[in-house]
Amino acid sequence: MLYGKTVLITGASSGIGAACAERFAEAGARLLLLARRRQRLEALSHELHVRFGTESRLLICDVRSRAAIEQALCELPPEWLRIDILVNNAGLARGFAPLHEGNPEDWEEMIDTNLKGLLFVTRAVLPHMISCGEGMVINIASIAGREVYPNGNVYCATKHAVRALSEALRIELNGTNIRVVNIDPGLVETEFSLVRFRGDTERARKVYEGLQPLTPYDVADLVLFCATRPPHVVIADVLILPTAQANTWLIHRNPSPATPPSVPAPGD
Repeated sequence: MLYGKTVLITGASSGIGAACAERFAEAGARLLLLARRRQRLEALSHELHVRFGTESRLLICDVRSRAAIEQALCELPPEWLRIDILVNNAGLARGFAPLHEGNPEDWEEMIDTNLKGLLFVTRAVLPHMISCGEGMVINIASIAGREVYPNGNVYCATKHAVRALSEALRIELNGTNIRVVNIDPGLVETEFSLVRFRGDTERARKVYEGLQPLTPYDVADLVLFCATRPPHVVIADVLILPTAQANTWLIHRNPSPATPPSVPAPGD
C-alpha cells in the first residue's frame, strides 16, 4: 500500500505515535521515528522489523529544540531525505487549573512542544516535499482545538493554534500537490493524562473511568486511511470521538461505586 514511501512520525515512542508506526509499518512504509526516549524507540523499531521487516531510523531528539531537529535530519543518508508523509503527533498537556492559578513553566512546555515543536519539524521537512512536488502533512491536534473546557486554557490555546496552522498550510501549499490533514481526537487512553497530572495514576485513571475511550489504534487507523487516499483526495479535517463523548465536557459514564456519573473529565 505504501511500499517505498518514507514516513516521519514525531512522538513515536508511545501512544498514538507508536500505533501509527505499527500501522504504517504494516502498510509497507519505511519509518523515521522521532522521540526523546531511545530505549522505547529501539524496542519499537526492533518489533516492527521482526513483525513486518520494516526499515526504520531513529531520530532521538526533543521537538522543542530546533537545532536538534535540524541536526538529526541533516545526518540522515541522502536516500532518507525524501519524506513522503509527516505525522506531527508529539504533544502534551501539563496541569489542570484556572489560568490565574496556572504554572507558567507548564505553559511554556505546552507551547514549546505542541506549537513550536510542530513548527520546527514542519519547517525542516516542507522544503524537501515542495522540491519533490508531492507529500502529506498530518497534524494530530485535539477536540480541544475546536472548543475549550475549564482549566484547559493554555492546552486548548495550543491546539487551536495547530488547527489554524493546518488551515494556513493548506492555503499556502495549494498548487504544490502537498496535502494537509488535521485530525482532532477526543478522549484517547494513552499516557496523556498521566503526563498531565505528573504521574498521579489514580487521577489519570479517573479520566477514562466509566466509559470506553478511543485507543491509539483507533486514531492510527484514521491516520493511515487519510494517508492512503488517492492523490486527488485530501481528508482535510476530521473529528474522532468515543461514542460516549459528545464534546469536551459532555461525557456519558456508566455508574460505578468508585465513579459517580457526574464526575467531569477534560477532553484530550
